[in-house]
Amino acid sequence: MKKAALLATLVVGLAAGAAAGVYIPRWLAGAAPAPAKTAAAPSATRVEVAKVEERPFARGLSAVGSLRSDESVVLRPEVAGRIQQIDFKEGEAVRANQVLIRLDDSIPSAELQQARANLALAESQYRRAVDLHGRGFVSQQARDESASTLKVQQAAAVLAQAKLDKMTIRAPFAGMVGLRNVSVGDYVNQGQDLAPLEAIDPLKVDFRVPEMYLSKLRAGQSLAVRLDAMPGQERAGQVYAVSPLVDAGGRSILLRATVPNADHVLRPGMFARVQLQFGEDPALVVPEAALAPAGQSQYVFRVRDGRAEKIEVSVGERRDGRAEILTGVAAGDQVVIAGLQRLTDGAPVSVVNGGAK
Repeated sequence: MKKAALLATLVVGLAAGAAAGVYIPRWLAGAAPAPAKTAAAPSATRVEVAKVEERPFARGLSAVGSLRSDESVVLRPEVAGRIQQIDFKEGEAVRANQVLIRLDDSIPSAELQQARANLALAESQYRRAVDLHGRGFVSQQARDESASTLKVQQAAAVLAQAKLDKMTIRAPFAGMVGLRNVSVGDYVNQGQDLAPLEAIDPLKVDFRVPEMYLSKLRAGQSLAVRLDAMPGQERAGQVYAVSPLVDAGGRSILLRATVPNADHVLRPGMFARVQLQFGEDPALVVPEAALAPAGQSQYVFRVRDGRAEKIEVSVGERRDGRAEILTGVAAGDQVVIAGLQRLTDGAPVSVVNGGAK
């Protein structure tokens, strides 16, 4: 009886254990955390690249300056008088020696007529004195006095003519007349400003460069001039004079160049940006878009084996959207020119333009 009861208990326990053995793993499996997923590889950044090229690179420097007239003068009378006639229109072109302003010349004209009459009388008296002296009727002294009188009257006639000429104001050179400050009938004093006269073809441009470039400066160098007042336009010019003095305050040298202005579009006083050219040398160049500044340093992202390498570079001169690279890369290297804002060192990249630029 006891054996039967023990056997029954054992059977029930085994059955319960079997049931528990089936249930517990399922319960444990339901409570166990899911296995971690494998991290996805970062996607490649789409970029455009350009090759580092070795090419002739224009050497030079940039400066700022101002345009000025080739010749410039303010018309002023040498004598006082009343304006009788104005023979020009403001802003028009005039020829050299063209009459611009006439002063009232009635008095100088009368003085000239008087001087000529006196001169004619002196000439007649001198001829008579010479004739009489030759025939022995007058002394040598009388003849000499007559000759002296003739010279005085000749000088008086020249003086009267000069006074009359000064009543007419002429253009000393060809150019454009500015705005006048007087009108017909005005009485003007000696040296009073009447109107400016400017020769504007060609124009001059004055600019300064640091003294460190002195050894490279010479007359005849080419330059390009850009003007803020005329965006997109560029004029070619040429240096024709280098100042012999160095400005002690700014340690700079003044240069003067000529700029053609046949269309008379440029005006004296315009602000000018000057690009002085020293010649060309071979250099490694990249588009300026490839440069990534960071503090005081400049970097480029070089593409190699599908990844971007952040490379510090030394930058030389910049010209026409390209920068000279002194150190850091070699000819043929591919550098990122678009999309570099999203890049980090070692990031995978996908080149979309094949490096053809």
